[in-house]
Amino acid sequence: MTKHAPSASQYRRFARYLVDYKLAFMIAMLGMAGYALVDAFVISQLAPVIDKSLTTGDYTYLRLASYFVVPVFLLRGLMNFMGNYTLAWIGNQVVMRMRQQLFAQYIHLPVAFHDRHAAGNLISKVIYDTEQVANAAGKAFAILIREGVFVIGLLFWMFYLSWQLSLIFVLIGPLVAWIVGAVSKRFRHVSNSIQQAMGSLTSSVEQVIKGHKVVLMFGGQEKEQAKFQAQNNHNRQQNMKLVVTRILSVSTVQVIASIALAFVLYVASLPDMIEHLTAGVFTTVVVAMTTLLKPLKQLTTINSEFQRGMAACASVFEVLDQAAEQDNGTRQLARAQGEIAFDDVTFYYPGKNEPALRNVSFHVAPGQTCALVGRSGSGKSTISSLLTRFYSVEQGQVTLDGTSLNDIQLKDLRRQFALVSQHVTLFNDTIANNIAYGSTERVSREAIEQAARVAHVIEFAEQLPQGLDTMIGENGLMLSGGQRQRIAIARAILLDAPILILDEATSALDTESERLIQDALETLQKDRTSLVVAHRLSTIESADQILVVEQGRIIEAGNHAELLAKGGAYAQLHAMQFSEGTTAP
Repeated sequence: MTKHAPSASQYRRFARYLVDYKLAFMIAMLGMAGYALVDAFVISQLAPVIDKSLTTGDYTYLRLASYFVVPVFLLRGLMNFMGNYTLAWIGNQVVMRMRQQLFAQYIHLPVAFHDRHAAGNLISKVIYDTEQVANAAGKAFAILIREGVFVIGLLFWMFYLSWQLSLIFVLIGPLVAWIVGAVSKRFRHVSNSIQQAMGSLTSSVEQVIKGHKVVLMFGGQEKEQAKFQAQNNHNRQQNMKLVVTRILSVSTVQVIASIALAFVLYVASLPDMIEHLTAGVFTTVVVAMTTLLKPLKQLTTINSEFQRGMAACASVFEVLDQAAEQDNGTRQLARAQGEIAFDDVTFYYPGKNEPALRNVSFHVAPGQTCALVGRSGSGKSTISSLLTRFYSVEQGQVTLDGTSLNDIQLKDLRRQFALVSQHVTLFNDTIANNIAYGSTERVSREAIEQAARVAHVIEFAEQLPQGLDTMIGENGLMLSGGQRQRIAIARAILLDAPILILDEATSALDTESERLIQDALETLQKDRTSLVVAHRLSTIESADQILVVEQGRIIEAGNHAELLAKGGAYAQLHAMQFSEGTTAP
């Protein structure tokens, strides 16, 4: 996914997130401004304290000032709490809202989008990029308002006391603004690089954690460590570039401010100026100019935080602007009869030049079982993906009960299918909740138990501490492959959809489990249309029709007996598997 520098429209778009919190934002600005003005007021009182009390020997004003010190600083603390707390609240609200929008977008984006982007990068946007937005909305605005008002307050008072000494700031102001503008571009560029580096780090960690057994099995620890070290070091280098840019910009601004201070000291030493300067005025101007160094430094530093936040906004907005999965269907469908037809379908995966399917045509009558066999990568699973409209057909047509899939509302369409894949996805929840996942209506405990019984889940669940209420960990980590697959089959049984898609549904089962599941599946398939993607030919011998797929084409079609009699590709596959089965020790 490409990265772009924030544009004016993106600044406005980010500002719209703050509109809903304008009252809170006004309270925050009042608190920050009040805090800064109290500090400016304290410095402004140096001149009267020195000129009215210390110089003249009349300590009445000094005594009066002592009464106000504690109340003034109590007010300062109140303003500080009001400003910082409210800005932090706004920042966290904005981040929560962005994260919710990103999450909602992820689950509504088409499968093709997720095919193109690493999961680690997408996770990094939710966790890391949004956190940078919090800094922009919270920390950056806090310093911008507080230190900005403080600088303006001090400059106003300095010009009020001696415009001649303060005039130097009018001259250095444009120079400071130019420096800030120049480093802003650098901040944005480096911030983009940091976000990309963080995405790569997250992706690497995710892959290693998920593939931990593979890493251990093949001794890939050193390889993965070296790979991660390179990415980690790249991330460190990008962060150091940001640090160097920040330090140089701050140092440059401070040097310019020190030149202004030196100029003031020199001008103040001239005879004409000494005659008009009191000790209090001179001290206040010098202290004010010295005090300005810190807020000027912070204003320059915070620019990096703000630019990083805006770059993160651009990254988040890029995902939010992706087109959601298209649903142009207008026809509603309560429950399909189950008639499936592919009519001269040719399909290309996005970004691929070679078609995954070429001129595929076949028909499955309601209640029939159609099996797809062939080598890996021949296009069998692509057919099932087109049926559920994970991808759209560009050439040809796929129909359900005589209606084009594109004309059926997507939610209604997918409700007609129960999918059991070789890659089972389970959630970090109980067995019962995983079985009930996808059921549109609230299901009873009895229905869940019945589905678990038919799919032979109850047999191993009874051996677990809480039975069907046992937490199974992320993606069923506590269970075997066969147990996970039985839960997926129980989910399909409970869903009671008119069409079953079984994509290598028994691939992870041992012989005993496969026999039990086959019995359950045969019972389940009796009144349903079934599309079975199978590697083991023994599991589909009773299918009404078998399609042999090779390089995206259907090269043979018929039932088991017919295809064996032809002596073609299916017969060769059958003979090969039968031979392997008989010669196996």
